[in-house]
Amino acid sequence: MKVVGASRTDAGVHALGQVASFSTTTSLSLPAIRSGVNALLPADIRVLEVAEVPSGFDARRSARSKRYAYLIDNGPVSNPLLRRYAWHVPQPLDPDAMAAGLRQLRGKHDFSAFCAAAGRVRTPTCTIHSAKLRSRRGLIAVLLSADSFLHHMVRNILGSLVEVGRGIHRPEWIAELLSGRDRTRAGPTAPPHGLTLLRVSYSLVRRSPAT
Repeated sequence: MKVVGASRTDAGVHALGQVASFSTTTSLSLPAIRSGVNALLPADIRVLEVAEVPSGFDARRSARSKRYAYLIDNGPVSNPLLRRYAWHVPQPLDPDAMAAGLRQLRGKHDFSAFCAAAGRVRTPTCTIHSAKLRSRRGLIAVLLSADSFLHHMVRNILGSLVEVGRGIHRPEWIAELLSGRDRTRAGPTAPPHGLTLLRVSYSLVRRSPAT
């Protein structure tokens, strides 16, 4: 049986909404398939829903958009409960400046400046539909939705946004990086453990959720 995953992620990245597809001739019900698969998976992976989809559906190629969240712990002392899920940046960050830089990423652009060299086998053009920043009580969350993402794209964007938040660069620097298309001019790659795949979206898919 060939299982196709919707999105490849780096080691250390989390997923709340990963999707996988496969073909089967089993006569088991959808709830039975879910229970059986979960019984075989390690404790940190769980199938939440099983659904029938049209013939030809592919979890990766049929995806229309993906949504990621990146969490930053900006307290002077790291929160031990978040150490696996947030990047601890102890230096003070300016969320307003970061949000101003983030807004410049919306729309269709060549994201070569935020693409790791290993990801240059495909077109570097992506369309970011939504780019939001939320800040509260020392936590900063950046949420990005796009039709596709390049290798390390979100992590490279975050590394650059943190430099803006620290005052190393102006918010307008993000637009300059986009137009320059030079990865070497952008910020460092943020660590993987702060990144979470939230959702993969599809269109024209008939859903029959397990109950």
